[in-house]
Amino acid sequence: MDIGGIVLLSLKVSGVAVIGTMPFAFLLAWALARGRFPGKMLLDALVALPLVLPPVVTGWLLLLAFGNNGPVGRLLNDHLGFTFMFRWTGAALAAAIMALPLMVRAMRLSIEAVDRRLESAARTLGASPLRVFWTVTLPLSLPGIFAGAVLGFARSLGEFGATITFVSNIPGETQTLPIAIYSALQMPGSEAAVTRLALISVALSLGALVLSELLARRFHEAKGRAHVL
Repeated sequence: MDIGGIVLLSLKVSGVAVIGTMPFAFLLAWALARGRFPGKMLLDALVALPLVLPPVVTGWLLLLAFGNNGPVGRLLNDHLGFTFMFRWTGAALAAAIMALPLMVRAMRLSIEAVDRRLESAARTLGASPLRVFWTVTLPLSLPGIFAGAVLGFARSLGEFGATITFVSNIPGETQTLPIAIYSALQMPGSEAAVTRLALISVALSLGALVLSELLARRFHEAKGRAHVL
């Protein structure tokens, strides 16, 4: 078992999942934090749905939509020659879907925590809405946005059910850390490999959570300084 390759694949899948999801997560967080529109409650529920659905169901829905016979998968395959099936990109898609609710929640909380009076003061001084966003709202939201990205990364590292349902267990292509641990558990005499993989998984996840907590503390400190000013 190539443990180094498994770890690198897991980091690649999680990294691509988070980077690809960031713009969508932020737009959804902004809409839910600041928007007023019909169907907002339904959108909020749909964003949170992967948290409560069994991951296998999420993987099955991805298979229906992005499989080679699904509407999106067939379109990508026919016109771009691209497929998610049995590829690491499919694992990244499954990880992104599972990480999205956590990322949106953290970003939404950071946006909602921005003092609207600071934005109003900036507009009173003549700043355009876009300038207010870039110079006031976004900087104050950044720690929460980064915390959401780190939480999404940690969640992606631990993704199992949706991934194995959607893109199966292919060594070197879709076999991430959780799937590799599951595979090793099925083989007699693989306790040492399971232990190493589990320790690596714990270390990576713990590191991501600690980083998220540090970013959250920085956010609260920045918020406190803003209130003082």
